[in-house]
Amino acid sequence: MAYDLEEQEQIANFKAFWDRFGNLISWVLIIALGSYAAYNYWNSHKGKQAAEASVLYSQLTDNMQAGDNAKVQRIAGDIEKQFGGTAYGQMAALSAAKAAFDANDLKTAKAQLQWAIDNGNDEYKSVARLRLSGVLLDEKAYDQALALLNGEFLPQFAGEVADRKGDVLSAQNKLPEARAAYQAALDKMDKNNPGRQLVQIKLDAIGGAPAGAKAAA
Repeated sequence: MAYDLEEQEQIANFKAFWDRFGNLISWVLIIALGSYAAYNYWNSHKGKQAAEASVLYSQLTDNMQAGDNAKVQRIAGDIEKQFGGTAYGQMAALSAAKAAFDANDLKTAKAQLQWAIDNGNDEYKSVARLRLSGVLLDEKAYDQALALLNGEFLPQFAGEVADRKGDVLSAQNKLPEARAAYQAALDKMDKNNPGRQLVQIKLDAIGGAPAGAKAAA
């Protein structure tokens, strides 16, 4: 009988507890299970997105090799629209910009590079800014190119940015400033960087190192 009374007391306590906290526990379980299901769905969705984007990007590169700029731009637009949040969106924009540039379609090249600047991560933004400055240099839009080069870049691009500044300043016939920019590029580039030789050639072509420049390592 004592056991029955004890059992009844436990049941009563449980009912009281459930009356007080049961609704809250149910909601916590629902949220937890829902979050787990959403997490699994998200991973599956991302995997499916990556696979679909990969197929499109492969088609893009095939058309780049074939020299079909129109198809490249169409596929790049699809990737940017459907998978712009993935790395494939940024890769497609840079590839499409190159295809457009090779086809002498500078307007489209600039638009694709601007898309990468607006939507890419810091590395892709740095690459796109550097390439866009080159397009602006070809268009003789020197002030725009310099303004872009004075923007934010990851530290590892410092040498390339200084080199491009030298190109723009040299095109403007601002030779002292160009020499300083080329020397800065050499100072910032690793001594094993194959690009150093070209920078040195350009520096020598406009009169050599500026006065007071430190010797290259």
